[in-house]
Amino acid sequence: MSFGKFSLIVLLLVTCGWSVNAEPVRAIALHGKPLFADDFTAFPYANPTAPKGGSLTLGVLGSYENVNPLIVGGTPASGIREFVIEGLMARSLDEPFTLYGLLAETIDIADDRKSVTFTLNPAARFSDRTPVTPDDVITSFELLKEKGRPNHRTYFAKVTKAEKIGDRGVRFTFEDGTDRELPLILGVMPVFAVHATTPEKFASASMTPLVASGPYTVSKIDAGRSIIYKRDPDYWGKDLAVNRGRFNFDEIRFDYYRDASSMFEAFKAGNIDLRLEEDPGRWATGYDIPSVRDGRIIKAEFDIGLPAGMTALVFNTRRPIFADPRVRRALMTLFDFEWCNRTLYNGLYKRTESYFERSYLASTGRPADAYERALLAPFPDAVRPEILEGTYRFPTSDGSGQDRPNQKAAFALLKEAGMVLKGGRMVNGKTGEPLTFEILANSNAQEALLLSYARSLAPLGIVARVRVVDSAQYQGRLTDFDYDMIQNTWPSSLSPGNEQLFRWSAKTADSKGSFNFAGVKNPAADAMIDAMLAANGETDFISSVRALDRVLLSGDYVVPLFYTPRQWVPYWARLKHPDKTPLFGYSVDTWWSETK
Repeated sequence: MSFGKFSLIVLLLVTCGWSVNAEPVRAIALHGKPLFADDFTAFPYANPTAPKGGSLTLGVLGSYENVNPLIVGGTPASGIREFVIEGLMARSLDEPFTLYGLLAETIDIADDRKSVTFTLNPAARFSDRTPVTPDDVITSFELLKEKGRPNHRTYFAKVTKAEKIGDRGVRFTFEDGTDRELPLILGVMPVFAVHATTPEKFASASMTPLVASGPYTVSKIDAGRSIIYKRDPDYWGKDLAVNRGRFNFDEIRFDYYRDASSMFEAFKAGNIDLRLEEDPGRWATGYDIPSVRDGRIIKAEFDIGLPAGMTALVFNTRRPIFADPRVRRALMTLFDFEWCNRTLYNGLYKRTESYFERSYLASTGRPADAYERALLAPFPDAVRPEILEGTYRFPTSDGSGQDRPNQKAAFALLKEAGMVLKGGRMVNGKTGEPLTFEILANSNAQEALLLSYARSLAPLGIVARVRVVDSAQYQGRLTDFDYDMIQNTWPSSLSPGNEQLFRWSAKTADSKGSFNFAGVKNPAADAMIDAMLAANGETDFISSVRALDRVLLSGDYVVPLFYTPRQWVPYWARLKHPDKTPLFGYSVDTWWSETK
């Protein structure tokens, strides 16, 4: 079956089930119905009576060179997108993908799903008090499509027209109606004031913030060192249900640190108020300090309902040395999770075995259903049989750091790929090129793991060098795909969608600034993403995601690492948070300060 025929089948499958009545609504869910009625007063994970005032200081590793996070150039400052720039609609953190009115009062998806219309809230204002207009929305869209980050360019390429409808309406028309997520992607599109920028200014890295409509404005920039946000007391949307109990701090500050150790010391000294701890060793032993023992610092663990995503060592398959999947699989086999977890991380991590780990979207441990098999049928070699049947497990070791069975299995794969051991070095049998590569890192905290992995390769004559560079150099090399291997985390949600194009699509493999760090060019992956975006109903959607998971696992693009079972969040006790934790985990925009 040709790819074209496959696409036609997917189109027929999804369009036959559509029965959407086109009418303006105040909330919309990707699958199913919104959880909250139109008259809801606040999200249940926010405290509407939380006091306003006080400050919050957070720490960030590295530096920044740009306060426009919507373009590729320069490392962006933290917090701009979250606190300054709003979208047309607000996302609920207690539902997989549901949007409620914000800048847009309503959303209206056409019966054939080939267009969506947003009607702006007449009260919506930018921070300079000018009204948010359809022209602002349309020009923001056009600038993002032409000059924005590759993810926006990829998503918005599917839009053929953006037009003003009446005084407050904006309609987007699509190439076709197959992408069910696209109207919601447009719903969270960032909107900024057109009168305060130009296409040239927008496209250039700058220390001048965009004028937007969010609850905070940038009050102070210390380039590369810190950035401070001030709450806007006259923020236009402060009384909306989606915002009640949120954005409580008068000031939010991000301080930048060169290394993880100094940032941790700053937290212990009270210079940082809260941190997300991702080091199990530190979580287990690093907080045995007086301020924790006497209750001034609280060690909290929050449940999170999102998939853990994929944290992994990533092969740059653009490099000839990683072109053969058997070589990549051999290098995966040599990763000793059991030893690393016990020795480096106090046994607190769990092994990642899916791109959607810790969720029902993971394909691990379950055979492909009939719908998955139909989607995968045009690509008979795309998924290994054991992954299709759900019986595959990543290699385990005896935890000694010298697991002989895994070394033998890896050697067999390398031999099959034409590699030979010569003079104690693993080399290509035809060219004599040694199997050696560089692992690029931007944090000293990564070194222990990366060096231990490099040591596990040495007995087979494989040389891996670890190189730590500063954040600016690291970001530049990532943007240009100038690396052999990196450690990366692709976070995930229960509604994966167009961001998967940005990570795995052949169209983004050579797009600078994309998150397709592995260089995936796989027609089966592209087709599964198309099927996922077109899925009609939750059952078909889940099957499509699992099919994509199987394709990516079979491609051996990464060495999967590990994940934390809960969120570890130490914070100073003057901070308070709501009793309920949303599906997405803890959210600082719902916290508040006990003292001003």
